[in-house]
Amino acid sequence: MGVYELLERELGGGRVLRDEAALDSYSQDESRLGRFPPDAAVLARSREEIEIVLRLAAEHGIPVTPRGAGSGLTGGALPVRGGLVLSTEAMQGIRLIDPDDRIAIVEPGVINGDLQRAAEAQGLFYAPDPASLAMCSLGGNVAENAGGPRAFKYGVTRDWTLGMTVTLMGGETLKLGRKTPKGVTGYDLVAMFVGSEGTFGVTSEITLRLLGKPEAAAALIAVMPDPVAAGRSVSAIIRRGFRPRALELMDKASLDHVRSKAAFTFPANAGAILLIELDGESDALEGAILRCGNLCEELGAEEVIVARDEADRERLWLTRRVCSVALREAYRWKQSEDVVVPTGSIAELLRRIDQISARSGLPSATFGHAGDGNLHVNFLSNENPRDGDVAARIKTALGDLFRATLDLGGTLSGEHGIGIAKAQYMAWEQSAEVIDWQKRLKRLWDPLGLLNPGKIFPD
Repeated sequence: MGVYELLERELGGGRVLRDEAALDSYSQDESRLGRFPPDAAVLARSREEIEIVLRLAAEHGIPVTPRGAGSGLTGGALPVRGGLVLSTEAMQGIRLIDPDDRIAIVEPGVINGDLQRAAEAQGLFYAPDPASLAMCSLGGNVAENAGGPRAFKYGVTRDWTLGMTVTLMGGETLKLGRKTPKGVTGYDLVAMFVGSEGTFGVTSEITLRLLGKPEAAAALIAVMPDPVAAGRSVSAIIRRGFRPRALELMDKASLDHVRSKAAFTFPANAGAILLIELDGESDALEGAILRCGNLCEELGAEEVIVARDEADRERLWLTRRVCSVALREAYRWKQSEDVVVPTGSIAELLRRIDQISARSGLPSATFGHAGDGNLHVNFLSNENPRDGDVAARIKTALGDLFRATLDLGGTLSGEHGIGIAKAQYMAWEQSAEVIDWQKRLKRLWDPLGLLNPGKIFPD
């Protein structure tokens, strides 16, 4: 009896998807890096089912690709070695929200935005807010160490993950971490698993830290003459002691493409904008947002627009969040990268991006989380990306971007991960010795190399 027949017997009839049409959605993800059809897919409903799948797959030498909502942008959920996709999208239980201990215990298929709303209904706050929060799952957020605009003030998923239950290839399950905000008992295995891109184990339960919900939030946009001026302003705002919960940048190309979708109307003369959001006590917030606006004018802002009310602030954010979608709809091909540089180097990176775009003949659009130097650089084209000349220009542009980023003291990824998209560039940032030690860790947790193979490290 084959492994898929054994899985059917263990899990029940109809639980193992084999039909080509049913498998099509599991052959791709939001990275659009191609289709990689798996041999089968299982939608797990419990930790016990995850254990069964990983035990039988290990016994039969079947590669397993863990998958959440498929919203990743670097191909982390693509079954590049075929085999089996193990999806946790059906595990959507919020098992506990505890206002006294300020924790949530969730299954990996819970959608980020759903947890945020559930927490806020009890006066609590979960900060990590990827742009895809309406569709991305918390299991995927943990696997990729997702961030978002609020990461500047509140940190990324790793900073909010206290514990997890993980199952290793072969079916062994471990409970890692704790429920307390502090704890230094042994090695921090939770931190190791967060951001491991599903290459160590499959998560069935996550314990997350919560905070009390901030009393109020206020936002403004500073209309800057160009992206370089906006980049220079970021460091100045931080130096003056402001700690926005979001400090976002959008260049002119990004603004031009969201106008048709805009829930908020950006000024026509904007060369770039900074979107700044503060939170805290209501009584102090009005004065703080005005002082921040005045500083932006000192830094060269041609106009400062303060969101008038909560609805106005929400419209502003809705517009920011459709930026990537607008670019994808406007061009036949879009390559989105999420490089990070020290904030003092943002202006220089933006200048170099303009040069790379001009040399390659590829339009570019840049937006992102300027507060922590995490910029989403998009190279765009309406030409066939598989054409030899176009493909060569794309590859050169990406290489030039990564070299510029590293030259400025930055890193290849801030929140999207490495996946298959950036694996070939790992050696540009990390030494052979550092990469080798990471491979040793991978072999420790997955000796057979069957769990999410082909990710992070180049073949």
